[in-house]
Amino acid sequence: MRVAVFGAYGHTGRFVVAELRERGYEPLPLGRDAGKLAAAFPGVERRVASVDDPAALDRALAGAAAVVNCAGPFASTAGPLIEAVLRTGIPYIDVAAEIEANRDTFAHYADRAEAAGVAVVPAMAFFGGLGDLLVTTAMADWTAADEAHVAYGLSSWHPTAGTVASGVVSRERRDGRRLRFTDGRLVYAEGELPRLDWEFPAPLGVRPVLGEFTMADVVTVPSHLDIPEVCTYMTANAAGDLAAGKAPAAADERGRSAQTFTVDVVVRSGDVRRRVVAHGQDIYAISAPLAAEAVHRVLTGRTRARGVASAGRMFDAPDFLRALSGHLTVRSPQA
Repeated sequence: MRVAVFGAYGHTGRFVVAELRERGYEPLPLGRDAGKLAAAFPGVERRVASVDDPAALDRALAGAAAVVNCAGPFASTAGPLIEAVLRTGIPYIDVAAEIEANRDTFAHYADRAEAAGVAVVPAMAFFGGLGDLLVTTAMADWTAADEAHVAYGLSSWHPTAGTVASGVVSRERRDGRRLRFTDGRLVYAEGELPRLDWEFPAPLGVRPVLGEFTMADVVTVPSHLDIPEVCTYMTANAAGDLAAGKAPAAADERGRSAQTFTVDVVVRSGDVRRRVVAHGQDIYAISAPLAAEAVHRVLTGRTRARGVASAGRMFDAPDFLRALSGHLTVRSPQA
């Protein structure tokens, strides 16, 4: 089947196109820049469309079974593309890490997407999607928990141009403030991020992290799980790399960087803690199998929800993670 990829010539978009092709799908590259499309995908059909031209979007999606949105800032692209899939009736998946854009997707499109029977899966990426799958897996038979902690142990973080641009948009929308999820809601916070040590499982060990380094998990996890406190953390060295703004560089034949990551998830209910840990390489590259597996499951009817739903709500989380075993190592050490 043909799967459209909007923003196909971007850093993550290229990974998604390659992953879909490896899985036997026919990627249909879409984008706003005809020159970049032609340079990135010579000799294949590609379509030019802009998010401010609904008719062009409809034409670009014609004949596609689904669309993956890889074009940030998602505050600008998610809404128009979701409107387009509601008109055309095909599933929508994006790799948005922007908290506000993901919150808007749930707030503005949940009812309409469910009524239309269209699957909309936001944040199907390293930030937001993976954390949600891990938290959902850790919850297992629990229907509620007191806290969920998602600690990101990145060896480094060289951001893409899209990450930088999305960060600028998010900061503008917050007037420079930061967000945290506490007492069951998103609230603004002031002041410096708290610094503490997080004991990651071996081989990472104890590392300094920034607390309240809030990522898209604070939207995806509470969208379907009864957890009033959702906290995310980032290793301090990676946060420093992000501020420096150096772009990622390919280190293998797949185009992945040398960056490695550990995502350490702990959920607590009373005095009982459960833990799930994931290890892998390159936070941008891993978004491709996450998004492609989501596409495959939606198109083959392996879903658990209708309308707008996060990864952990839409899919069988443990089974989804097992399907990524070629890209991701997941284990459940003692909490």
